[in-house]
Amino acid sequence: MDTTYHHTQIGYLTVAALCGGIALIWYLMLTVGFSWIATAVLAVLVLCLALFPTLTVEITDSFLEVRFGPGVIRKRFPLREIVRARAIRYPWYYGFGIWLTPKGWMYNVSGREAVMISLQNGSNFLIGTDAPGELEGAIATAARLPAA
Repeated sequence: MDTTYHHTQIGYLTVAALCGGIALIWYLMLTVGFSWIATAVLAVLVLCLALFPTLTVEITDSFLEVRFGPGVIRKRFPLREIVRARAIRYPWYYGFGIWLTPKGWMYNVSGREAVMISLQNGSNFLIGTDAPGELEGAIATAARLPAA
């Protein structure tokens, strides 16, 4: 499969917040003492840091793929099923990560801009990006969508 689009966005705020939380819990464990709860929280934060530091969007000749970090968490969309793509700005409270929003499932690591894709079955997905116009154009071209 030939790659026609590839972009990775780094979630600087996400990484900073997770590192801050890890440092705080580590400090508390060193000064206050060992705790199973703190250890569990520390493990969850480290796991999140490993899985969610970046969001990579890749378009091949057949698929649009969105993957977090090393690619353990990913979602693929067949291009033939995409009927619409449009850049949007969403409210800050939609957050980061994977969320069900009023507009559909969202995949995001940073910012408030996304491209919303609509599928033949009526479902919508928001793909967070720091280059919404570029991603919208790449999806429209790859999925052979009619001009808006």
